[in-house]
Amino acid sequence: MGTVHARSLDPLPMRGPELGVQPDDIEAPGIEHEPKQEVLENKDVVVQRVHIDGLGRTKEDLLTYEIAEVFRAKNLIDVMRKSHEARRKLLRLGIFRKVEVVIDTSRGEDALPNGLDVTFEVTELRRMTGSYNTMVGNNEGSMVLGLKLPNALGRAEKMTFQFSYGTKETSYGLSFFKPQPGNFERNISLNVYKVTGQFPWSSLRETDRGISGELTFPVWKTNQTLKWEGVWRELGCLARTASFAVREESGHSLKSSLSHSMVIDTRNSSILPRKGGLLKIHQELAGYTGGDASFLKEDFEIQLNKTLFWDSVLSASLWGGLLLPIGDKPTSIADRFYLGGPTSIRGFSMYSLGPQSEGDYLGGEGYWAGGLHLYTPLPFRPGKGGFGDLFRTHFFLNAGNLCNLNYGEGPKAHLKKLAESIRWSYGLGIVLRLGNIARLELNYCIPMGVQSGDRICDGVQFGAGIRFL
Repeated sequence: MGTVHARSLDPLPMRGPELGVQPDDIEAPGIEHEPKQEVLENKDVVVQRVHIDGLGRTKEDLLTYEIAEVFRAKNLIDVMRKSHEARRKLLRLGIFRKVEVVIDTSRGEDALPNGLDVTFEVTELRRMTGSYNTMVGNNEGSMVLGLKLPNALGRAEKMTFQFSYGTKETSYGLSFFKPQPGNFERNISLNVYKVTGQFPWSSLRETDRGISGELTFPVWKTNQTLKWEGVWRELGCLARTASFAVREESGHSLKSSLSHSMVIDTRNSSILPRKGGLLKIHQELAGYTGGDASFLKEDFEIQLNKTLFWDSVLSASLWGGLLLPIGDKPTSIADRFYLGGPTSIRGFSMYSLGPQSEGDYLGGEGYWAGGLHLYTPLPFRPGKGGFGDLFRTHFFLNAGNLCNLNYGEGPKAHLKKLAESIRWSYGLGIVLRLGNIARLELNYCIPMGVQSGDRICDGVQFGAGIRFL
């Protein structure tokens, strides 16, 4: 509701042995080999052949793009570097379980004195793989069952069926993914899905049945995504005590929307970064391709991280968004923004600030939220160099506001309204990084600027998720 959380459930490809000259590959020194070694170490070399051993259903033309740079290497160090890069690209395709590299001198009648042969020994994934894992979303957990065809048509296409059962959401979907040969970042995906979610802060149950198509491509240092989505939404009350405002919005609606996302991400980690920044801009236009929902939605996310003295990190983040209705029809509770909780403005209950009716939170059409954080090592550095490095001490200051806007008043009035009644909080706690998948926070929070109707969590608050303010 109000925000879209992209989830990547595919396991990382298994890594083969690291590239390098193995002891068995080194020939015993002898007089007859000294001229050859001299040539390889000190002079230019030529890569004469590149072999790929172990292919079954994979089409060779797909791999030609990934290994092309190896032929352009000019010396032995360059050959090793470009072979390692090609190995990384082959693993990134997600169709091989293991990739090994062997570099040897050329043999045969046409072998040059300074010629080299490079062989990639690959092990393909099975035609069908299954998976079972758990997933941490924003303050919710899920059990995920998956069935995947990792190389469906021989050119790194992927078909996935996924079933997820969680504390607040149940979903299943079928997706097809196809990258452009030679440019893995340029790809298309098609999805068919059904998602049923419970939103207790709004006494709302929502069931979405939809189809979507995405085109992803890089432009300069950005990653761009164009998407069309058609979804049939069914809204209902989660409890008999639901407010009249929620009951009024119950029923069926059809949304057809076009959206665009741009991302620049230079962070070294998406979960607990030590350096780099993130800029994410998203816009969605609904109503012009059909359906009965008509709106323009804009939101952004900025994050900057800087390593300081004593292995500490200073992080600053800013979120914001506007939802503009098109025509006379008001916006839907399913499209508005929600704010508050351990993953955004700490010290408040999950999505429990802003417009509400009889205790049910209805979301807002405009919001902003900012955070300033200082992450430091644990006092006295217990477990340094090991398990202790997964923990950080966390000092934070959060602020933000969520409200509805009167669109006849103009931008100045909107900014004034967003600047009024600011909620803010501060506190400290412990952060645990779960690999590069998710993170857990246990904080002592002191909420300030509390407004009538806001639900607070004064004291200890636990949070788990992948996206934090």
